Amino acid sequence: MKRCIATFVFVLLLISAASTQTASPVEDASTREDVVRLFDVMQIRQQMELVMKQMFQQMRSMSREEMKDRKIQVSPEDMAKADALADKIMKEVSVSDMLDDMIPVYQRHLSKPDVEEMIKFYSTPTGQKILREMPSMTAEGMQAMQPRLRKQMDQITHEIDQMIKDDKAKQATPANPNRAIKKN
Repeated sequence: MKRCIATFVFVLLLISAASTQTASPVEDASTREDVVRLFDVMQIRQQMELVMKQMFQQMRSMSREEMKDRKIQVSPEDMAKADALADKIMKEVSVSDMLDDMIPVYQRHLSKPDVEEMIKFYSTPTGQKILREMPSMTAEGMQAMQPRLRKQMDQITHEIDQMIKDDKAKQATPANPNRAIKKN
């Protein structure tokens, strides 16, 4: 569980670092329709749905491994409930809403000519091949990174455990050890 929390914190830190970078306005900005057309050519909706599904499966697998590593006893019923909750969360995630959120970002970073060139490229056989192969490359890349991420998460978990132990030790230590304890 601590590993999941640490992962979540790590992702939040990456997102916050990325969000502090501001984009300069693009001359000849692309329109909403331009970006929607690009998303259609790039099959962004389908790719996002696939990546979200893979991400949830990966998270489910990692949390199960974490429970095994920590020797946490979980009944099959508890696992089924956790799986049902994860499935519910997955169904409530709106890819359409996320795409709507992304459109202004693309508009800020890409000019109309940029979007037009990307549409041309992704309409070519090579562009279509990249789009076809991207889900597999992403899934394989996630699997390839898992041992490294797991090692880093183990280190973060160890550090969190140490901080908790240190805090407990501080709380157990009297504020002034030289002061005598009076007995009545």
